[in-house]
Amino acid sequence: MKLEPGILAASILIVDDQDVNVQLLTLVLTEAGYTGVTATLDPTEVCALHRRNAYDLILLDLQMPVMDGFGVMEGLKTNDRDSYMPVIVLTAQPGHKLRALAAGAKDFISKPFDLVEVKTRIYNMLEVRLLYRKLERHNEELEQTVLDRTAELRESEARYRGLTELASDWFWEQDERGEFTKVSGPVMEMLGLNVLSLQGESGDASTHGWIEAERRVLRESIAARRPFLDFLFHRTNVDGSEQQFRVSGQPMFDHACRFLGYRGVGVEVTPGR
Repeated sequence: MKLEPGILAASILIVDDQDVNVQLLTLVLTEAGYTGVTATLDPTEVCALHRRNAYDLILLDLQMPVMDGFGVMEGLKTNDRDSYMPVIVLTAQPGHKLRALAAGAKDFISKPFDLVEVKTRIYNMLEVRLLYRKLERHNEELEQTVLDRTAELRESEARYRGLTELASDWFWEQDERGEFTKVSGPVMEMLGLNVLSLQGESGDASTHGWIEAERRVLRESIAARRPFLDFLFHRTNVDGSEQQFRVSGQPMFDHACRFLGYRGVGVEVTPGR
């Protein structure tokens, strides 16, 4: 079986208090082409070593003095950097296998070692481990992309609104019912409370002074969901003075082409203003 170079470069820690086992496993892995093999005879060092080196795989003996393999696995669970415990336990006790898997180990190798089993289980474990890490990196990159894109959109919206306010007297948005959801600038004082709906009913006080023919054309455009650019309409005030305004609007739709309302800008163009 041809081994993948990325897997052969994986970092592996062998943990066993018996030096003969450490030497045997190191020799087997080195001869198989693995280049990142290290070892320790002291189980109390494992957690600190893993925090420092983030091993792709830990081969962990269960029967050790001072701290057994189960104690080591409990310590590894406190590693905030890695929620995945990359451990294959080494045991001569069949009854320990299920307990080790329940404690978080991902696989086991029986003692005395069957070298074919050793190499197969290690390779399979590393293959899964490296795929898991690749998925983690992909998710992190995707999350960062979403954050960056969200920041760009917010900046773009702020820039758009800033330019809109500089280029117009007001900015407005309506929902699908024709009710205003956003208004900026002195529009209320300029046009009256309801006139921006551009659909005022006959008799509404806010329609006083507006030319109904102009309003009707604008209502037809809105009903047809058509955009309009620099639509000119007029108002005669109670004191006889006249005002002229230009309004531009564009219908909004979601990804399913459902109408959401209108967005637009307006400016007063009264001569001498």
